[in-house]
Amino acid sequence: MRENSTHKFATRAIHAGQAPDPATGAIMTPIYQTSTFVQSSPGEFVEDYDYSRGANPTRTALQKNIASLENARHGLAFSSGVAATGAVIHLLKAGDHIILCDDVYGGTNRLFNRVFGQFGIEISMVDLTDEAAYRAAFKDNTKLVWIETPTNPTLKVVDIEMAASVAREHDAICAVDNTFATPYLQNPLDLGAHIVCHSTTKYINGHSDAIGGFLAVNDDEIHDKLKFIQLSEGAVPGILECFLVLRSTKTLALRMERHCQNAQRIVEHLVEHPAVDRVVYPGLESHPQHAIAKKQMRDFGGMITIFLKGGLDAARTMLERVELFALAESLGGAESLIEHPAIMTHASVPADQRAQLGIDDSLVRLSVGIEDVEDLIADLDRALA
Repeated sequence: MRENSTHKFATRAIHAGQAPDPATGAIMTPIYQTSTFVQSSPGEFVEDYDYSRGANPTRTALQKNIASLENARHGLAFSSGVAATGAVIHLLKAGDHIILCDDVYGGTNRLFNRVFGQFGIEISMVDLTDEAAYRAAFKDNTKLVWIETPTNPTLKVVDIEMAASVAREHDAICAVDNTFATPYLQNPLDLGAHIVCHSTTKYINGHSDAIGGFLAVNDDEIHDKLKFIQLSEGAVPGILECFLVLRSTKTLALRMERHCQNAQRIVEHLVEHPAVDRVVYPGLESHPQHAIAKKQMRDFGGMITIFLKGGLDAARTMLERVELFALAESLGGAESLIEHPAIMTHASVPADQRAQLGIDDSLVRLSVGIEDVEDLIADLDRALA
């Protein structure tokens, strides 16, 4: 299937980057479980296939597939979401400045501040929902703006079009972590971003059985630099992982529809629940950036943040009582997950930062799966009783 196809999303999810195997007619892209490729003469090999760290046909199919879903010319697959993030940071050098969204996944915060921060890269954490504060954060040496929207775990929604436009005014690269939304719900490149990042471990894979990351870009120069970093660092996914994620994109549209439908039903139930102090969800009109979410997202996703009455004791009791909602880190799987960010996914974030962001002991994050929603609601009611 041609990459510039005008087919709709669900069709591209199944066909883009893939064709029946020419040797056998197999409809699924084979697992090319090989580390190297035979050359007909020194330096003469088929396409880019000389060594699987540089390129592998299974990974190529995956890269073309997800790139198509993000309306991108280029795609690069990595061994994890943070590996993909690290490749973007490697575009910079000592002395450069990064504007980092203040509310990001704990692993992203750790990577920027505790790993790359020690190599002379300056990092400013800024509330990117505050346009004035965002504009004021730019310096002469600002080279990268890193956005996460919706954010993890407080579900802030950043205006991608505004943020990307301001970054371009300052000749800075704008990168957007699109993990929570997926390409089914929003396409940051269409809104002006330079780079889109995914932890494909989450919704894109959706089966909790493979770890991976992805970068989608349109700019040829940025792509070439990132591809060189991918080759040189070697943080590429295993071929089985590529196959599993490629299998999963085929159902991404169906799964995301169900995630969103279930989340909306659960939100409507929890806003009235006596044990719940507050519900945060971009689809609620009470959400501070609801209008922005409506503008740039096709639906509001499967992630819900709730604040419980009773603090840590109430949260711990609930998390120990749930049965269908599995108490586990990660998100975006077919099964529903639930977790306590302050103790689990964001434990590496300094306590003062968590307090400033409102990530307190009463906060519980739900990743709503695709089970029957009535069963999920009953499970939550039992746990909150």
